[in-house]
Amino acid sequence: MSQYSPLHEFHKTAGAKLADFGGWEMPIEYPAANGGGVLNEHQAVRQAVGVFDVSHLGKVTVQGEGALSFLNSVLTNDLRRLRDGQAQYNLICDPATGGVIDDLIAYRFSEQEVLLIPNAANAAEVVKRLVTAKPAGIEIRDRHRDFSVLALQGPKSNEILNGLGISVDLEYMSFKKAEIEGLEITLCRTGYTGELGYEILTRWNEALPVWNKMLTLIKQSGGQVAGLGARDTLRTEMGYPLHGHELSMQITPVEASAGWAVAWEKEFWGKDVLLRQKAEKTHRTLQALLITDRGIPRAGMKVLNDAGEQIGEVTSGTFSPTLKTGIALALMNKKLDVESEVVVDVRGRSSRAVVKRAPLVASHVK
Repeated sequence: MSQYSPLHEFHKTAGAKLADFGGWEMPIEYPAANGGGVLNEHQAVRQAVGVFDVSHLGKVTVQGEGALSFLNSVLTNDLRRLRDGQAQYNLICDPATGGVIDDLIAYRFSEQEVLLIPNAANAAEVVKRLVTAKPAGIEIRDRHRDFSVLALQGPKSNEILNGLGISVDLEYMSFKKAEIEGLEITLCRTGYTGELGYEILTRWNEALPVWNKMLTLIKQSGGQVAGLGARDTLRTEMGYPLHGHELSMQITPVEASAGWAVAWEKEFWGKDVLLRQKAEKTHRTLQALLITDRGIPRAGMKVLNDAGEQIGEVTSGTFSPTLKTGIALALMNKKLDVESEVVVDVRGRSSRAVVKRAPLVASHVK
């Protein structure tokens, strides 16, 4: 049985195409007749501004004496590097296999309080694992339906916030409390598109008025409400991983080229496995591909060499609205040099591609 965001009625009334995301019925795209569609929504974010409903994402609070230290012994990145009011990308790995239970953002309010934003499908598992491992005195709470998450993304994001009376003074990966016409929000300088942007936490029952206030200004600025289809094309252009594709219980951070999110000098779940994998240097490696002829790659398609031998597999593939060609992320049997030529088997047709360094499109997050 599907769950619904607090904006579900808005999406239905707007004629959005809806689909299941981790047990939640969420909008993929809005009608092209109203300026929507994945292509238009994608371009709105790259060129102006867009807003996404991502309220299906999990919200988990970890509170109590030693909360930050406990999480720091679990997560791959080092929460001690943060000041209060800063956020950090993190991975939570299986202690035995090093596989990724989930990737998430951790928001440090204090040493006694950290908010985690996991993926919708994995939130319950993250909570279960943390509850099982936590020491006495620490409280883990699933706050999934206490807060909504709205993602304001694009070069005109600051213009929208200024129009709502919010001063924009946040560094990348930091957050603060703010208000939109008396409604309290947490404004986070984060996102999943590669553009200047923010993720806004509101109380669950205040999501719609905040959304509507933003949307009025967004439309005046040439922006667009956007669905999760555009969010996927935007993140693929950036080379950002999606759990279940580039990260999973079968794909470790080492394989996913996510070692930048691992603080090797500290303890975390799965460290011994990942260190061994890193030292052996025989692991698969995630790389970006740019299709140089016709053909749109999709997850599960084989990557071949010129001899027709399989050397990898596409984990995510799509048409890039920015580059006007197919792009992919692929798990390769071994790392190839940038500009190496490969072939993607697109439903029996050989499509030429070259290995590229992500992001495939310039990032403007900082």
